[in-house]
Amino acid sequence: MTGTLDTSDATPVVDRETLLVELVDEQGRTQGELSVAVAHTAPGRLHRAFSILLFDATGRVLLQQRAAVKTRFPLLWTNTCCGHPEPGQAVVDAAAKRLDEELGLTADLSEVGTFIYQATDPNTGRVEFEYDHVLIGRPEDITPRPNPDEVADIAWIRLDALAEDVAAEPARYTPWLSGVLDTITARH
Repeated sequence: MTGTLDTSDATPVVDRETLLVELVDEQGRTQGELSVAVAHTAPGRLHRAFSILLFDATGRVLLQQRAAVKTRFPLLWTNTCCGHPEPGQAVVDAAAKRLDEELGLTADLSEVGTFIYQATDPNTGRVEFEYDHVLIGRPEDITPRPNPDEVADIAWIRLDALAEDVAAEPARYTPWLSGVLDTITARH
């Protein structure tokens, strides 16, 4: 996959490992809070997260390749944007903020479902154990301005071609992307 990066207006990166995440139970009910670093230390603690997938007018989806400095699954391809709401923060608000921070984009986002996944990064030993809210939308401007501290590359791809490639070459993608695609497919 190839894309074109315009990094002219990149937002400075913050130490995201010190931010707080909201711990939840398997029904998504709040159970407390921990720092990102502690929540992602083995064996991992179930916490609220979100994954965004943006579509253009032709139905293609925007993917990003995670930056090399990411502590979990660096340089793998994934959905448009993902992150964690702060404890008590509305998921859609957190997602909109993160979308702007990572890609310089705004979009009207809507939640289409949730799923739980757990995965250990074999290279870093960090653990994802997330109650993931899946959001979709259309960007107001289809010219992303990726923050190079967050995003290594971007690409637009047809949803069916993406699903085929994730099934054929899962090691190129983050472990949660298949759950995002399953959630979107169940909705459409």
